[in-house]
Amino acid sequence: MVTDVEAMNTGRRLFLGGLLATGLAPVPTWADAGSPAYLSAAMRPDGSYVLCGVGATLDVVFEIALPARGHAAAGHPSRPEAVAFARRPGTFAIVIDCLTGTTKAMLHAPAGRHFYGHGAYSADGHWLFTTENDYENGRGRVGVWDVAAGYERADEFDSGGIGPHDIKRLPDTDTLVVANGGIDTHPDSGRTKLNIPTMRPNLAYLERGHVVEIASLPSQMHKNSIRHLAVASKGDVAFGMQWQGEGVPAALLGVHRQGGAMVLIETPAQELRTLAGYIGSIAFSEDATTIGVTSPRGGLVQLYDRDLNALRRSFVVEDVCGIAPRPDGFTVTSGTGALGGIVAQSIDKRTATSLVWDNHLVAV
Repeated sequence: MVTDVEAMNTGRRLFLGGLLATGLAPVPTWADAGSPAYLSAAMRPDGSYVLCGVGATLDVVFEIALPARGHAAAGHPSRPEAVAFARRPGTFAIVIDCLTGTTKAMLHAPAGRHFYGHGAYSADGHWLFTTENDYENGRGRVGVWDVAAGYERADEFDSGGIGPHDIKRLPDTDTLVVANGGIDTHPDSGRTKLNIPTMRPNLAYLERGHVVEIASLPSQMHKNSIRHLAVASKGDVAFGMQWQGEGVPAALLGVHRQGGAMVLIETPAQELRTLAGYIGSIAFSEDATTIGVTSPRGGLVQLYDRDLNALRRSFVVEDVCGIAPRPDGFTVTSGTGALGGIVAQSIDKRTATSLVWDNHLVAV
């Protein structure tokens, strides 16, 4: 069934798309696509998949169909265009015009590769960088795509490790930081982890296609896969981990600044056990004073004081995973359909939707 909102959005897209085709409209911005504050993949009640734009007041401003389940998205820095990545180990990514709802390009991983569900644009939006697994050689790669040329594959380079998952750009630079999770996989084995005894996760910093710095965990923490990243305005990198060993890990959260040492943030024992060895998403507050992490396995949102590197507050939220900053705190999403804001140290579950939100909430 087509809702009134969907019909109105479709009509608006067709109208604006027509103006663009005639050259009568100005260059579109994200405001023309409903001013989404966030992007997130989701599943509708009928089992179909969509990429959603979510407004600052937690209204869903658009839903654009995807051919399969999504993972994360990357929003173009200036125009209403997004890349929706398939859930790993996916081999496709879709470039979507969020104004018209049309597919601009389809990215296919080269032979012998698969995507890891994340990507990042260069500061000027001319290049897209994607994390990839060269599974025949057991190495991580970063793919480079030429945006102006219709997202043609232009180059690739080493990620600095195995199993690169998340990738972010440091503020006001084109320096990339990659979360090399350290886990080797191969499509013939599905999602089976092939090298747990020898895995070596790290953070790798890359400039112009070259690894310029690698920060590694202590040897006793080598089974802690570094998966997701958040970057603060001054360049601090927070990283969330997923434990592949037995028992309870020493930590699941850390911070790093290029040129410095890794700092692992301690979590009280009971809270650490509740995380169930798994951080699903991570974000800095806009003022960079707080780090928010989620654990869908533990049903928990945690807020950490960045200055003290200590846990400040926890909230129980069933099947929570997506988290992103908002001016007064954080926004979180859940597989139950909930959209909520964490404001002034309290959580407001003020929006319920029929959508099953996927892993990540990406700020536009």
